[in-house]
Amino acid sequence: MSMPVETPAAVRRMVDATNAADSTAFLDSFTDDGVVDDWGREFVGREAIAGWNDRENIGVQSHFTIQQVTQEGSAFAATATVKGNGYNGGGTFTFELAGDLISRFTIR
Repeated sequence: MSMPVETPAAVRRMVDATNAADSTAFLDSFTDDGVVDDWGREFVGREAIAGWNDRENIGVQSHFTIQQVTQEGSAFAATATVKGNGYNGGGTFTFELAGDLISRFTIR
C-alpha cells in the first residue's frame, strides 16, 4: 500500500503556476520533451503542451487542489480536484520527474 508523501517541488511549481494563471511558469515546469497525457491524448514537447494549456488548463482558468500525494515506484500520484471554466471534478494526476522537472503528467 502506498503511503502519503510530501508533494515534490516540481509538482508544487506546476500546480502553483496553474493556479496563478502563469503559463510561462507552467511550461517551465516540464522537461523539453515533456508529455501531458490527458485521458490518452498525448501532447509532447513545449509547443504541444502550450497548446493544451491554452485550450484546457490555464486558458479555461483551471484551479488545482491537491488532496494527497503517494509515491508509486518512481512516479507520484496525486488525488486532485479541478475547478474552472472547463472540467470540474476530481481525478488522479500522475507525475514522472526528471530531476526537478516533470517529464510526464498523466491525467485520469
